[in-house]
Amino acid sequence: MPAERAYVPDMSLMTAEALLRTSVPNKRTELVRGHLVVREPAGWRHGEVTMNLAARLARHVDLTGAGKIVAAETGFTLFRGPDTVRAPDIAFVSRERLPDSRTPGFPELAPDLVVEVLSPDDRPGETLAKIGDWMNAGTRVVWVIDPARRQARVYRQDGTEAVLSETDALRGEDVLPGFSCPVSSIL
Repeated sequence: MPAERAYVPDMSLMTAEALLRTSVPNKRTELVRGHLVVREPAGWRHGEVTMNLAARLARHVDLTGAGKIVAAETGFTLFRGPDTVRAPDIAFVSRERLPDSRTPGFPELAPDLVVEVLSPDDRPGETLAKIGDWMNAGTRVVWVIDPARRQARVYRQDGTEAVLSETDALRGEDVLPGFSCPVSSIL
């Protein structure tokens, strides 16, 4: 009979707490299953599209008191052991689920709505992995904005998805009731 092996944690895996203390100047970072992912900063077009949509979402959320919109690169701890901390371009958390803003670190929750704006260097497999992480952690809707193709993809918790052209509108559905924004207005 083989001897039982004691569990020895992989010390090369990073934790969410270690990520908070990690500084990689002029880079964007995430933690995926304990591994640090370092990326180049996004370009001008990415920032412009992200801000256009974030401003519209923030205005709607302020008027309705629905919750909070947070800016790009706000990290969320989605999984533990090994840790995964993802940072969307825009996130919305409903009022009922807001973390205490005085708590340091990454909130341990998935936002209700996540927006990812594609950059020219984004790889489809990496983007799908992000969407999978968001959905598996409980995010209800993910919008992927593709400025190059002038379209948006909507992924929902129930497994349905939609492709929107620039003549269509992004809608808040049951996550942000009443929100509507023409795709063309953010591109």
